[in-house]
Amino acid sequence: MKKHDIVYLSEDASHDAAIEIINEEAFGPGRFVRAAARIREQGPHDRSLSFICADDGETIASVRLTPVMAGQVRGHLLGPLAVRPSHKNRGIGRELVRIAVEAARRKGSEAVILVGDPPYYQPLGFEKVHYGALEFPGPVDPARVLVVPMAADVHARLEGLIAWRDDSAAPVAELAVDAQAEGAAA
Repeated sequence: MKKHDIVYLSEDASHDAAIEIINEEAFGPGRFVRAAARIREQGPHDRSLSFICADDGETIASVRLTPVMAGQVRGHLLGPLAVRPSHKNRGIGRELVRIAVEAARRKGSEAVILVGDPPYYQPLGFEKVHYGALEFPGPVDPARVLVVPMAADVHARLEGLIAWRDDSAAPVAELAVDAQAEGAAA
C-alpha cells in the first residue's frame, strides 16, 4: 500500500486551478446555479479562512469560507467543500471543516452557515437554522440550512436576507460613525 503524505494548508492563488477541477468533479455544471453560489458571486471568499488538503504535493480537497451577513449575524458561508473521488471516505472533508470552523472562530466570526446534508454536518457541530429564517438568492431546501453558532443569540438573529459581506468597508464605516460621534460631542 502506498504511503500518503497528507497535509492541510491555507489556500492561496496557486491552488485555484486545482480547486476548480475538484469542484467540477464533485458538483458538475449545476454548481453555478445553486443559491450558495449566487452569494459567492457577490464577492470573494476569505483566503485566510479557506484551506486545501494535499497528498504528496497534489491538491486533493478544499473548503472555502465567504464573509456574509445573515440577518443580523456577521458570519461566514462554508463551501464548497469538495474532495477528489480518489480520497473520499478518509475523513479529509471533516478535517477541512473542523479547521475552517476553528479559524473562523479565532477570527471573531459569529457563525458558520452552510447548505448541506444534516447527517454529515451535525456531528461536526452544525445545528439546523429555524425553518425558513434565512432568505437566499435562489431556492434552498430550508431543512438543509445549518449553522455553527459562535456568539450569543445567533439563532434569534439569523432571520432575514443572507448576502456577501464586504469586510474591507467595515473599518471605514466604523471610522465615519466615530467621527460623527466626536463631531456631535464637540
